[in-house]
Amino acid sequence: QVHLVESGGGLVQAGDSLRLSCTAPGVMFSNFDMAWFRQAPEKERERVAAVTFDSGSIFYIDSVKDRFTIDKDNAKNTLYLQMNSLKPEDTAVYYCAAAPRDSTRYQYWGQGTQVTVSS
Repeated sequence: QVHLVESGGGLVQAGDSLRLSCTAPGVMFSNFDMAWFRQAPEKERERVAAVTFDSGSIFYIDSVKDRFTIDKDNAKNTLYLQMNSLKPEDTAVYYCAAAPRDSTRYQYWGQGTQVTVSS
């Protein structure tokens, strides 16, 4: 069983930075492609950033390019999302997700962490 736990959310002002973390006790992150999703009130969930099991390929949605950085530390079994120059439109619940290497579907999800950016 993969139990993902996010941390690092909070209330910040526009222009500030936050770093989200995602861990899963006993899980080898090297076996998973992973991603950060977010869902704002009354909006659909969107994939913000993703990284393959070996960090060989990374994806960002256009709205966060050059501001967010996803990093998967397989040695520490931790996934990070460094968020800089935060904007009010980044306000959402952020979720960590994992897909086994032999699957294209994110099967495991964390409980989410709230990020609120005030203007």
